[in-house]
Amino acid sequence: MQIYYDRDADQEIIKNKNVVIVGYGSQGHAHANNLKDSGGNVTVALRSDSSSWVKAETAGLEVKEVSEAVKDADMVMVLIPDELQSDIYKNEIENNIKEGAVLAFAHGFNIHFGEIVPREDISVAMIAPKGPGHLLRRTYQEESGMPCLVAVETDVNGKTFELALSYASGIGGGRAGVLKTTFKEETETDLF
Repeated sequence: MQIYYDRDADQEIIKNKNVVIVGYGSQGHAHANNLKDSGGNVTVALRSDSSSWVKAETAGLEVKEVSEAVKDADMVMVLIPDELQSDIYKNEIENNIKEGAVLAFAHGFNIHFGEIVPREDISVAMIAPKGPGHLLRRTYQEESGMPCLVAVETDVNGKTFELALSYASGIGGGRAGVLKTTFKEETETDLF
């Protein structure tokens, strides 16, 4: 099994993409701030009545409603609870995400079990830190990082793994080690 580190990732890839983080809870907060601190171009996507809107703005992040934010995104990372993802995808993301974009998750559940069936013109990836968001943020700030799993379900442009690895490095995963997996393996080992 190969373990990837920062030296194996090209962080310039993620720095040159428009990344939208859907949600600003435990994982969303950590991903957005870690990527921003790594030099990434990050927008947080929330409902207009979200209590997290002001928190994200206070952290210096651009905030937009989900359907608007995803229109210009090169990568959309969905970091809301699993049970909400399918509806948000169908109602806010599916018809607004641009052709060739990457749809990403931190857990494989909705893709593996078919709750979300992405359009055929977008790539699908997973970057899954192996711990809670507050620890992901803290280990990033301490420069130690947190191990991450990376998987690619659909690779439309042939470069989705490189993007996912760059993203993992940008949130601190490359400092501790990144392992390649599949949506099936990640979901089933997490659940069972």
